[in-house]
Amino acid sequence: MVSFYFIGIGGTAMASVAVALSLAGHEVTGSDTALYPPMSDYLDAHSIACFNGFNPDNLSKTKPDIVVVGNAVSRGNPELEAALNDHMHLVSMPEVVRRELITGNTSVVITGTHGKTTTTSLAAWLFEYAGLQPGFLIGGIAENFNAGCRASGRKSNGFFITEGDEYDTAFFDKRSKFVHYRPDIAVINNIEFDHADIFTSIEDIKRSFRQFIALIPSNGVLIVNGQDSVASEVSGNAPSAVERFGLGETFEWSAVDVKNTADSTSFQLLHRAKPAGTFTIDQFGEHNILNTLAAIAVSSHAGIPFSTIRNGIRSFKRPKRRMEIVGEFNRGMMLIDDFAHHPTAIRATLTSLRQRFAKRRIIACFEPRSNTSTRNVFQHDLENAFADADIVVIGKVHRAERYAENLRLDTEKLSAVLSRSGKKVYVSASESTRYPQDIEAFIDENLRDDDVIVLLSNGSFNGLKQLLTESFLKKG
Repeated sequence: MVSFYFIGIGGTAMASVAVALSLAGHEVTGSDTALYPPMSDYLDAHSIACFNGFNPDNLSKTKPDIVVVGNAVSRGNPELEAALNDHMHLVSMPEVVRRELITGNTSVVITGTHGKTTTTSLAAWLFEYAGLQPGFLIGGIAENFNAGCRASGRKSNGFFITEGDEYDTAFFDKRSKFVHYRPDIAVINNIEFDHADIFTSIEDIKRSFRQFIALIPSNGVLIVNGQDSVASEVSGNAPSAVERFGLGETFEWSAVDVKNTADSTSFQLLHRAKPAGTFTIDQFGEHNILNTLAAIAVSSHAGIPFSTIRNGIRSFKRPKRRMEIVGEFNRGMMLIDDFAHHPTAIRATLTSLRQRFAKRRIIACFEPRSNTSTRNVFQHDLENAFADADIVVIGKVHRAERYAENLRLDTEKLSAVLSRSGKKVYVSASESTRYPQDIEAFIDENLRDDDVIVLLSNGSFNGLKQLLTESFLKKG
């Protein structure tokens, strides 16, 4: 048994890996400053002791063998400084995953700007449904497992499926996380500019993906979204076989004859132009078809028959905070929580909701919180992301004081453009002391029967989900 201490244990991946190591028999503790559901609940449920705040005394008390440093932890953190001064064994989270969980298994790594969590969750479930007992690391709580990470159930030669994040690894390792995972079967869903705090251009991002591709062995396979021009470009010199997926008949993995009902989407699968059956998913939107194609391709390469894949898809449950229905309330109101924060993801989420709820009003509540969405790099893209919403609510720019005014997202300008397009828009004032109660009051004033309210944020939105839930429950 090894004792691990996680500095920054509240992150989605950090908490998930911490629990997986604990279940594998290791002693695990950690610390953080801002724990909130679902990860706080997840850690509590698995009896992981967490210190509130960063204090060198925490390390003195626990005396860990290994200190795992989250990528949000930087020099100046009191625990990190103490660990460095005491020459403690420091590792990054991806390094722990490779050493403790991936080694000895076939490594499946799913990457891309969007769709990683859903695709990884679906692939893991299909492997599980087929009896392969995969290990996995997912950037969210997978509903089919009620877990975000676990070790492979096979003692040797199993599978480990990883959501491969392009964000940097740690303060001492600025490479993308996914280069640590040594892929045998790799997926690139799509590539767009994101993470403006660490990448300066799309060329920087492409460079990281090329590093990732260079690690695929010659007997491995790279599965690429053939509709994404950047993903296709970077995969041009892959050292392994390359297979593409997409809508239409021109790919190795193709979805054709797409049909939507009130509750599902179906399509015909063509594998190398040969019919492979009809597949039905309880999701909507082109992006979810592409996610499903990628998971099908990965599963087929693991030897899972199409009939098993088809049946497994029917019992798949989306991960938390991916179009998660929080509740359906009196008067028909529905509250949905979604992780979307990049303009492309916001647009895809709202398009999916419009397909499903064609005749209902959609109120989109967006929190500019990520290190990219808080900057004005996506000012114009966000102006075009809310086409399928009827009402748009814009929360405060998270930690706006980090940026000069000419670098910060201009929410008033965004509001003005959306208003000119005919939408009703509400913007939380930066000086408001009643945030997000001001949003709840606006929604309450404008709410109609059967409205669909969707929260779009990669954070907690200052507790807006709970606030709205309580408000809706009080309505007759």
